[in-house]
Amino acid sequence: MLKKVATEKAPAAIGPYSQGIIAGGFLFASGQIPIIPQSGEIASGDISVQAQQVMKNVGEVLKAAGTDFEHVVKTTCFLADMADFAAFNGVYEQYFTGKPARSCVAVKELPKSVLCEVEVIAAV
Repeated sequence: MLKKVATEKAPAAIGPYSQGIIAGGFLFASGQIPIIPQSGEIASGDISVQAQQVMKNVGEVLKAAGTDFEHVVKTTCFLADMADFAAFNGVYEQYFTGKPARSCVAVKELPKSVLCEVEVIAAV
């Protein structure tokens, strides 16, 4: 049985998808970008500022699913520029202290021209 996850404390989906789906004891969360949920605006600033907002958004989706950062088993991270890798990691390691499996790639472009996006799979 699939259960949709939704919270107003993270950005609403900007397309035909949900913030997350729980299936088989796991949360499969859609990628989060640095949108400030209260205003709908992109967090303005460098990669560190945007990564902090992404992590806040990821945290709210995790919370809505009844789990947290410690139960994340896999992340996929997308960067607009691999030159931001070290600064992104500086923020990432503050949240993912359990060191889940991870992929991190640079992509040509991200939605709304943001600098990073993170999706997670977590045990619930």
